Amino acid sequence: MSAKPQHYDLIKKPIITEKATMASEAGAVVFQVAMDATKPQIKEAVEAIFGVKVKAVNTTITKGKVKRFKGRPGERSDKKKAYVMLEDGNTIDVSTGL
Repeated sequence: MSAKPQHYDLIKKPIITEKATMASEAGAVVFQVAMDATKPQIKEAVEAIFGVKVKAVNTTITKGKVKRFKGRPGERSDKKKAYVMLEDGNTIDVSTGL
C-alpha cells in the first residue's frame, strides 16, 4: 500500500511530550491529526506512510485555550490527537522524522 497525498493531509505531525514518551513505552505513538479525520482513516494513513501494522487508534480533542497575545485576548485553535497502538514487533521512530 503506497502513501497517497491525502494521507499526509490527515497526519500533521508527531507529538513529542513527556506523556507521549510514556505512551511510546507501551507501544503507542501520538500524532496530531486533522480535526475531521476518522479512526479508520488514521489507521490506513499510518499503515501506508510508515509501513507498520496498527492494532488500535484512540483519539482525543483538546479545546483551544483563551490566551493573551500582546495584551489582547486571543484563542488557540482546537487540536485532535491520535494515540496509535502498534502490533507487537512494529515500531516508528518519530525522533528521526519521515
